[in-house]
Amino acid sequence: MADGAGLLARWTRPESRSRRVLLAAFVYLVCAGVYAAVAGPDRLVRHTQYNHYALLADAWIHGRQFLAGGPPSYAMNNDFVDFQGKTYISFPPLPAMLMLPFVKLSGSAENFRDGQFILWLAGLAPAILFLVLEKLRRTGRAPRTQRENLVLALLFAFGSVYFFTAVEGTVWFAAMVVAAAASALYVLFALDAERPLLAGAMIGCLYLSRPTAILMALLFALEAIRVAMSPDRKVDVRAVARRYVLFALPILVAFAFVAWTNWTRYGRASPFYFDHEFLSVAWRARMSRWGMVNYHYLAKNLGVSLTSLPWLPTPDGAAAFGAPFKVNEHGLALWFTTPLYFWLLWPKRFDGEPARRWLYVVAALSAALPAAMDLLYQNSGWRQFGYRFSNDYAVLLFVMLAVGARPMRWLFASAAAWGVAWNLFGAITFDRGQFDRFYFRDGSQTIVYQPD
Repeated sequence: MADGAGLLARWTRPESRSRRVLLAAFVYLVCAGVYAAVAGPDRLVRHTQYNHYALLADAWIHGRQFLAGGPPSYAMNNDFVDFQGKTYISFPPLPAMLMLPFVKLSGSAENFRDGQFILWLAGLAPAILFLVLEKLRRTGRAPRTQRENLVLALLFAFGSVYFFTAVEGTVWFAAMVVAAAASALYVLFALDAERPLLAGAMIGCLYLSRPTAILMALLFALEAIRVAMSPDRKVDVRAVARRYVLFALPILVAFAFVAWTNWTRYGRASPFYFDHEFLSVAWRARMSRWGMVNYHYLAKNLGVSLTSLPWLPTPDGAAAFGAPFKVNEHGLALWFTTPLYFWLLWPKRFDGEPARRWLYVVAALSAALPAAMDLLYQNSGWRQFGYRFSNDYAVLLFVMLAVGARPMRWLFASAAAWGVAWNLFGAITFDRGQFDRFYFRDGSQTIVYQPD
């Protein structure tokens, strides 16, 4: 007993690596348990309706890029590519790579519980985010306590749109869960440009799951310059170049893999994704006219991400409305689901703390680039409870909350409680048939605001 107590004391010694790892494991277990409980048996015991990644993994197992029998009927031909008589999966491949050995063991895509697989992955991003925040605390770049870092990691898990994303499990949301873990690992390795090769590998993983998130590479690029700068502001160009080369190598591998898949599918050896050009969907006309990324989409996407609120019934139509409020499936505004993001606008003064100021600005710029690309994308994120594309850069926003150092007082606690309550509601109700009365769905994607 004494030996056990001594071992526990050593593992939990303040400021020890083992203590941080144990706390990260605690975050993971809490998140995985809550996500599994909220998702319920439907996600745990059956494959999802949109198990595109499992289908892609199964095709690879059989030596194909295409689906031999075409899209399965249960997937309702949703977001499949039809090219020269063959059916392809239109999404970046990393989640399918992770699923591949388990699909092989299961015997088929239909025997593999893809939703459950994503649930077990979903706890990784909050756990790794905790390690990121702890690194900032230990290096003096974020004046938060270990307890505050735990709170922030759990608020990312349950007080942001990551919550409803994590319990969905279907193809669009699975990619975001995988990418969130990769982005947290990327930030962990990129801070102080400490692990160039691993940071580049995580950027490569982001390109193979959520391509716009690759623009967070700016964080490493600027950190590499900072750590190579002498007190007299001279930069060791050779040290920067060495880090950049190591950083770029795995990214080039990811580009090469995408080029190979494009060549074997479409005869075009491009490192860029263009599968969606071939989708047979109702809104293909707008993509043909305006392209995948265009200023044309900015106003609508800004409206969704910043101004979309719950719809309320009219006084004379409450009974017909069917619910106390409805959420348009374009999603709720980002500040409504996570009001903690208001704290990003007023960081604590940086007087005498240039390292903290530098990281805050660099993190903001690194988040702004993928955010801008998402706002120019042809889709607002429909269907969604909240603005799900924010998952692409949410890890950096929580880094900014830590570095911003605003006290976690009653107003912060109130905003956190609001965020947890609304995101719990979204996680429980979104895409669950028995709660459809709380949602407004417009298949044309043209109705953003409640009609007069």
